[in-house]
Amino acid sequence: MPIDITWRSPFTNAEVNALHAEAFEHRLSDDDWEGLTQRHSLGWATARQDGALVGFINVLWDGACHAFAEDLMVAQAVRRQGIGMRLVAAAREGAREAGCDWLHVDFDEANWAFYIVACGFTPTGGGLIALRCLTG
Repeated sequence: MPIDITWRSPFTNAEVNALHAEAFEHRLSDDDWEGLTQRHSLGWATARQDGALVGFINVLWDGACHAFAEDLMVAQAVRRQGIGMRLVAAAREGAREAGCDWLHVDFDEANWAFYIVACGFTPTGGGLIALRCLTG
């Protein structure tokens, strides 16, 4: 069955929360994705198969030339079919069309080959400060 990738198409909080819980292996939450994306995002791309949400990427921005890819998720049943790369490509094109010069991403080392090799990101330095402990 074909997978349709679209930029800034509608979604529901319930479907993104369910996909996020599956993709990042955590309990189901009740986050307001619709409100968050409307307030903070340049855009987002969705992947749908027969109407069901099977992929999502959020693109935040600084309001000028920097866009940031966040929360890339693909349903386990359709992984390894290029959907993640297609979502990144849609994010890249959406950011380019909005006038951004850069698309940033950060990721765990285990995802190096996907982002650097498969999606074409250039390795850069970066850093992280934990602001609160999420483990307990």
